[in-house]
Amino acid sequence: MKLVVVSAGLSVPSSTRLLADRLASAAAGHHSEATDVTVEVVELRDLAVEIAQSLTTGFPGPALGAAIDAVRGADGLIAVTPVFSASYSGLFKSFFDAVSGFDKDALAGTPVLVAATGGTARHSLVLDHALRPLFAYLRAVVVPTGVYAASEDWGAEGLAERVDRAGAELARLMRPAPADRAAPGSLGPVVPFAEQLAALSRG
Repeated sequence: MKLVVVSAGLSVPSSTRLLADRLASAAAGHHSEATDVTVEVVELRDLAVEIAQSLTTGFPGPALGAAIDAVRGADGLIAVTPVFSASYSGLFKSFFDAVSGFDKDALAGTPVLVAATGGTARHSLVLDHALRPLFAYLRAVVVPTGVYAASEDWGAEGLAERVDRAGAELARLMRPAPADRAAPGSLGPVVPFAEQLAALSRG
């Protein structure tokens, strides 16, 4: 079983990555085949340049392509973003734009646990007003419990319980992905842009 964790934290260390790691540990620990769960973390901070380039060129670089393949082949996905302007970060959204741009069915039927971090509890509605609609549009199966962690939640009562409950819900939904969902390097052959333009001009 493959669990993919997408973290959009920008700093090192990052509270977003810390929350992502706790959620991954909870989900893997609750799965009935816990010893067979492989966790792969995608740090969007490291892919920022390739994500930006893909928006202008239409093609993923090697690292971004590998990250897209990882998401497409996931049996379960944990997606965690810091809150910016009461919504997910631009980097987070741009990554999932890239994923759906190369395969609109990439997340169809995939169980997803959504989570976010922020400086104040006032932004907790980002889970229901931004993250859930995004993944519903991508036809993913979003688990009932989302996890929001404000600065004051770290070390406080309640966060650990929410993390554990969300992880358990994701674990119950995880099933092996269809064999044809994705394979490494499955984005297909890259046609040079000049050839695409030439084909258009001939048409």
